[in-house]
Amino acid sequence: MNALPMLTIEHVETLPALPAADIDRATAFAKQDKAPATRQAYRSDFSIFRVWCIARSVSALPASPETVAGFLAAEAENGMAASTITRRCAAIRHAHKLAEFEPPTNSEIVKATVRGIRRSIGAAPKRKAPAVAEITRDMARTVPPGLKGLRDRALLLLGFGGAFRRSELVALDVAYIEFTDDGLRVMIRRSKTDQQGQGATIAIIRGGACCPVKAVKAWLDAAGISEGPIFRPVCKGGKVRDRRITAKSVCDITKAYASKLGLDAASFGAHSLRRGFLTSAARRGASVFKMRDVSRHKKHGHVAELRARHRHVS
Repeated sequence: MNALPMLTIEHVETLPALPAADIDRATAFAKQDKAPATRQAYRSDFSIFRVWCIARSVSALPASPETVAGFLAAEAENGMAASTITRRCAAIRHAHKLAEFEPPTNSEIVKATVRGIRRSIGAAPKRKAPAVAEITRDMARTVPPGLKGLRDRALLLLGFGGAFRRSELVALDVAYIEFTDDGLRVMIRRSKTDQQGQGATIAIIRGGACCPVKAVKAWLDAAGISEGPIFRPVCKGGKVRDRRITAKSVCDITKAYASKLGLDAASFGAHSLRRGFLTSAARRGASVFKMRDVSRHKKHGHVAELRARHRHVS
């Protein structure tokens, strides 16, 4: 048997370089490793950091650990929440990694600054009030007549019934739902805990005066939507736009109906629908596994804690 030829330095040096188009294609995919909302937030965060650096005539990319630590401290003094500062730090790290620079966030001075900020101003995010079953039903009953009311009713009831995140709601297309004799099957193509896009399908059961299945069908029929995005903006004249509503719109709609009920709108948001489902399920004594089947939590710790907190509440 002939021995394999030895690859020498000369052989290596004569190999052609990878075409720029191939490198650009790989770079484009690398930039897609984060969810769209995360990429948008990171772009905004790094832009804020860059402006701060320009004002002080220091480099933003690459940035020194001292520069990053100083920026994060300034953000804390300006009243930014610990969660926002943590995200700013992650954005700076991500930008440096994409540019193939050593992330300054690996430095102990940056890590210590973040720990000090979290200890000083607190790291626990303020949770939104849950829109439990009774509140969600009352919200749905106060919608105005017309297309906008039908859309809002479908959004609120489906958001609660499927424990949807706002990003999941706005991403829904007609092709992702199927009406059945029992209710509605909804495919979630991608979610916060499924960044690889493996997908998940959940079932929404028919029933009750505030049935999410009937509400969704009523909205689609009235709006004449047979393909594309399910939830869309409605103009003042009643014209339905072709594009999706934004994630912020889900938050604004939830707050608006909470306010109509005389509740503190600031305490409610898009996540209130998801929390409302889980809280209501916990009060009914649903199992952790059943709750996770619907909510699609990757870990059961939060669901188990919520169930334990509400298991004695009727």
